Amino acid sequence: MLDLGNRISIYQPEQEGLIFPELPEFANVEDERRHRKERLVASCRAFAQAGFDYGFAGHLTVRDPEHPELYWTNPMCVHFAKVKMSNLILVDHDGNVVEGKYAVNRAGFVLHANVHEEHPDIIAMCHAHTVYGTAWCATGRPIEPITQDACAFFEDHVIIGDEAGAVAVENHAGSNVAKAFKGVKAALHQNHGLLTASRHSIESAAFWFIALERCCQQQLDIAASGIQPTYIPADRARYSREHVGSDYIGWLHFQTIWNQLVEDQPDMFD
Repeated sequence: MLDLGNRISIYQPEQEGLIFPELPEFANVEDERRHRKERLVASCRAFAQAGFDYGFAGHLTVRDPEHPELYWTNPMCVHFAKVKMSNLILVDHDGNVVEGKYAVNRAGFVLHANVHEEHPDIIAMCHAHTVYGTAWCATGRPIEPITQDACAFFEDHVIIGDEAGAVAVENHAGSNVAKAFKGVKAALHQNHGLLTASRHSIESAAFWFIALERCCQQQLDIAASGIQPTYIPADRARYSREHVGSDYIGWLHFQTIWNQLVEDQPDMFD
């Protein structure tokens, strides 16, 4: 292991005075709530840009900082590109909308509420019905260490076979998913799709979802080529995961997306 001193990551500059993203600090809970909601909206907009929309399917959540038994999520039947501060909804673990005018996605409530309730340390969670992720999940196989990007998920994701292919609208389905999220940041729900979770931020959960979808595309492309890939040895895969697969690195990656969205889509703050 490298000696990072007081740094969280080797990517943080040792030289002082350089422009580099800093983790936010909050004067009060209202500021932190607004921050989480803004980043939730930005995550939805990022999913729209990536083409992760599929009708009303897909849901992103982040805990409220003052009331951790409640979580903010995107409204039912509103396209990711149209999610904004004013139409977010606040939901409890029983699926009741505590704040907001829109209904909650039933499948989103079943999956996310169970995970948030089972794991108090999980702050945010993402799920969408993506092309490559859904296709790779149909194989029932893990993400293999064939690229540096894939190493970010090495020994840090699980395959969930329970309820495979059945729409998650009953509470027991969410309970099975929740049990699988112990100590990992991602899950491949067989015959269904991808899920990511973060104990750090919605930005991290969203970026790792985007990254996981790309990994699934890479896996499928290599499989389609018929060429046997060269696997990265486990020790090197773990080394890469340590430096490119943390919650902090997911947050850091998302800052590039955030900066672009703030400039191009100011309506998300409406």
